[in-house]
Amino acid sequence: MTYCVGLKLDRGLVFAADTRTNAGVDNIACFKKLHTWELPGERVFTLMTAGNLAVSQSVVSILSEQIAAPTQNPVNLMTVETMFQAARLVGQSVRDVRALDGEALAANAESFFVTMIFGGQIKGEEPRLFQIYSAGNFIEATKDTPFFQIGEHKYGKPILDRVTRSDMRLGEAAKLVLLSFDSTLRSNLSVGMPIDLLLYNTDSFTLKRQKRIHKDDPYFQTLSSAWSNALRKAFTEIEEFEI
Repeated sequence: MTYCVGLKLDRGLVFAADTRTNAGVDNIACFKKLHTWELPGERVFTLMTAGNLAVSQSVVSILSEQIAAPTQNPVNLMTVETMFQAARLVGQSVRDVRALDGEALAANAESFFVTMIFGGQIKGEEPRLFQIYSAGNFIEATKDTPFFQIGEHKYGKPILDRVTRSDMRLGEAAKLVLLSFDSTLRSNLSVGMPIDLLLYNTDSFTLKRQKRIHKDDPYFQTLSSAWSNALRKAFTEIEEFEI
């Protein structure tokens, strides 16, 4: 499994993904699930993936090869005019992989399952965030629903539901996302560190604000401890139930 979160805020975008993959309790590995492309000053894209790792890697490779060979692929992430068109391109890449490998996967009782969070900004429009499904279709984040989760999302969702605001500072949102990960890590062994974190400021057109957070990261350890203590304190201060 995996866990990825993407937030669309007034000030920009926040992305975070774990790096654990497993094919059984004794076959655990670390793979990057947060992928980026950028043309500084013009456009930036981030893609996070969950599901069948082979399918995810094939989609990422298709998108990268399209950019590397623009003569053969005039329509690619560096040439589309809008984020909607970019999301369509990612969805088409998912369908292309299904056309190539779907029948073989089904013949071997393997599932063609992948979900993705895709976001970024193209000069001339605001940042946008999408969730893309196995069929290649997608939905877009809105003011009413400013975040997406994929993978093992249920443990980290409650705090996002309670705290997320569109006017949050990116650093504040990063703290929120890491608390969501802390809750997930405590309750599910299929999600594991390190965590890849990316903050994107609107109209910056650069992806410099990235960090890989390891288990021994001082901030994450302090955050986890402080949150546990705060929850215990809040619990003890609430009046006991009487019947």
